[in-house]
Amino acid sequence: MTAIPYDVADVTAPLVEVYQDLHRHPELSFAEHRTAGIIARRLTALGLDVLTGVGGTGVVGVARNGEGPTVLLRADMDGLPVLEETGLPYASTARGTDPDGDDVPVMHACGHDLHVVCLLGAAQLLLRRAADWSGTLVAVFQPAEELATGARAMVDDGLYERVPRPDVVLGQHVVPAPAGIVGLHPGAAWAAMDAFRVRMFGRGGHGSRPETTIDPIVMAASAVLRLQTIVSREIAGGDPAVVTVGQFHAGRKNNIIPDEAMLAINIRTLDDAVRTRVVDAVHRIIRAEARASGAEREPEIVAEESFPVLVNDPDATARVSGAFRRAFGAQRVIDPGPVTGSEDVSALAVSAGAPLVYWFLGGTDGAQYAAASAAGAVERDIPSNHSPRYGPVIQPTLDTGVSALTIAALEWLTASG
Repeated sequence: MTAIPYDVADVTAPLVEVYQDLHRHPELSFAEHRTAGIIARRLTALGLDVLTGVGGTGVVGVARNGEGPTVLLRADMDGLPVLEETGLPYASTARGTDPDGDDVPVMHACGHDLHVVCLLGAAQLLLRRAADWSGTLVAVFQPAEELATGARAMVDDGLYERVPRPDVVLGQHVVPAPAGIVGLHPGAAWAAMDAFRVRMFGRGGHGSRPETTIDPIVMAASAVLRLQTIVSREIAGGDPAVVTVGQFHAGRKNNIIPDEAMLAINIRTLDDAVRTRVVDAVHRIIRAEARASGAEREPEIVAEESFPVLVNDPDATARVSGAFRRAFGAQRVIDPGPVTGSEDVSALAVSAGAPLVYWFLGGTDGAQYAAASAAGAVERDIPSNHSPRYGPVIQPTLDTGVSALTIAALEWLTASG
């Protein structure tokens, strides 16, 4: 049951239009109403039992096909506040309202539209082949992965009281690797992520009289520079860690020293001890820089998004990897090693007490990637996830993604078990 589905092209050909439509109309986290409606209608047409509004805007389709294991296939569906610059004929011009109430451009800059369509295609293929397997398929279309809260929201909304608990959780993420490639890594595969919003308080005044002020811009700028030393000076070279300051906001006029500055900090780690050390160092540095500047008020450090380390079950990963190698050929299946990107899909597996297997799906034109690799310019020339220029090639990415989900599911959903 591990051959590439012979009829995958029949399924994916009409899904190209669905993908382009979803790409044109992205929606921010927990605002995926149009997307959810499209998914629900298509799942209903396929004959699945459909639940909507799970965890806010989540959609779940259930297909019961006799006795056997329960397999959960997951796709996320939210877009990002990014202005698209791909130049694609189906590029997004959509806008939305972010959690702060600001009007922002919206783009599927992380490929979640492709994830949705791949899962729709896999559900269709599996139902076509219902005579070949026995068990229960649970297709989960999750909101708000980008906020790190969507999977947990579905679980907290009673997901596993409303559908059977899975025996395995499976999923994939498109990445800037050659299209047609799939990549799996056992164990800690995706990093934990912790985000903090920091307010540093000074005392504002006229730019011509800095001696009467406590300048929060200088305070925050010093903190930004000092934060860069955490990874280089406090973490061992063999322990992956990333500290990024993604936002710095302060002031409104060039001759006014403001009262406060805001920083948004993002941390990625693959080890719990390293995670604790980095988070503690961030807090220590922010507070120390405030004291060094003579701040009269302690900084405010608020925790925001948080992902745990994504751990792929070694035995289940070996099982899926073997199926992929038999179907795609060994040359198309790689071990990319652990990465510092983050994902919240593990909440679905941990809450169910089920093993997780989550893999990479290449989405870059093969010739383009090969040319960039030969020139040593992959990081420069190949747009990555969250870039305004990120746009996966539709084929063979779509065929590979639909096939991969189907093949992995059939490793469990078989009459022989």
